Amino acid sequence: MMRPMAREGLRPVFDTTAEVNHRSMRRLALGLALGALLAAGVSAAQVLTIDTSGKGPITANGPVDRQYMQIVPTHVALSKTPLDVKTRLGIVRLMQAEQGFAMRPFPAGHKGLTLVANGDLSPAGEAYLNMVVSSGLSAKPGGRLVVTDVKIDHNKMIFDLNGGPDAKHRFLRHIQIGMGPDITNPVVADDGQEPVGSRLTLAFKGGIPELTGDQVKALLAPLISFDVKTPVQAYTDTLPKPLKDAILNHQVLVGMSTEMLMFAKGQPVNKMREMDGQMPIEIWMYGKPPETVEFVRINGNRVIRVEIAPVGQPMQVFTADVVTPMLQGTPAAVEAENANVHIIHEGDVERDPNKEAPAAPPTLAAPGENLPTQNNSGAGQMKPVHFPKQQSDNQPGANPDDQQPATTQPAPGGAAQQPASASPPAGQQAPAAQQQPAGNSTPAGSGSSSQSAPPASPGSSN
Repeated sequence: MMRPMAREGLRPVFDTTAEVNHRSMRRLALGLALGALLAAGVSAAQVLTIDTSGKGPITANGPVDRQYMQIVPTHVALSKTPLDVKTRLGIVRLMQAEQGFAMRPFPAGHKGLTLVANGDLSPAGEAYLNMVVSSGLSAKPGGRLVVTDVKIDHNKMIFDLNGGPDAKHRFLRHIQIGMGPDITNPVVADDGQEPVGSRLTLAFKGGIPELTGDQVKALLAPLISFDVKTPVQAYTDTLPKPLKDAILNHQVLVGMSTEMLMFAKGQPVNKMREMDGQMPIEIWMYGKPPETVEFVRINGNRVIRVEIAPVGQPMQVFTADVVTPMLQGTPAAVEAENANVHIIHEGDVERDPNKEAPAAPPTLAAPGENLPTQNNSGAGQMKPVHFPKQQSDNQPGANPDDQQPATTQPAPGGAAQQPASASPPAGQQAPAAQQQPAGNSTPAGSGSSSQSAPPASPGSSN
């Protein structure tokens, strides 16, 4: 509440006495000095007010953490066709129960955050921080979010996350039906659980255009990431690049929070508590000899000192806070972060032949590999290709399918050797021309061929 302080109540009272001593003179001098200071402080206004409600004027972009600063607007191509009923139902069906990761802190208040499509975030800066402090935190950066309800208006989309900030049936649970002493229970029973969700509003200028589910996710990308990630990736993606690289490389920096320390190093081997003068500190120890041992001193929620003790080497001590400038987004930290960014151009890059050398031709050689040249043994040189000469069709051997009959070789005795005939299949009788009577075979080397006797006619007798 605002408490006015009248100017008359601040006037000093002077002690006028006939006889003043040394103490009275000192009191008079102090009174005159105090009166001069108060007169100078309230001369510009008639009433001095003190704000005790915490709702006074605040700046939009104060010196706060970079996670509360204004976002970088997106550049999603939007159609000029208004949203129809079919697309509206498709967006609700796609976004309902969709899961993602928070890229910024989400407050638990009823108002929530408002993001303009391809525009700025409201509130931002110190107002954003005050909303989180006053309403509470629903999801921290890197936390999991579930879209539990989607409402589409003519110029905005309202997403309730993790159950939303409103309790179910918040009015009906206070209504009872009955009369007399027998009063029934409320219409809806109150389970006593307060809602812990948050709300995000995606606003459009001039009405909602025709959208797809991927375009809606792209517009929400500065606040919610719908990619598949591990908890470490989801949390480190919300941090500056140097701090992200330090956590992924398991390096401890002065100024880290205990949450960053847990993601970077995990659970410590041992914990100790002691007093550094009037300041209570906690020491987390990582590693055991003969490995490198690290002593991390923590005050409250921040790392204030890092001591690294390699085996056989002097201890390394770090006390300079390097994380706070990164989180606050100072110009030096932003410049250092942008210096490590490499821009990749899509497609062919135009080159000026008068100022730039031509691109090297493609090669299959590995980096640093020396290919054989013409002065070497000749391996790897390009030589003419020799094709086999085509043969004519009448030439023997031109057609590999043609099979020439086997030539007969004379036997040692002078008789021509007949090729062995193939044996008939089992169960089939050989032709009569190939059958010879037993005992009439001519011995090899006789020089004459054997003749079989003519068959006897029927009815004849010897």
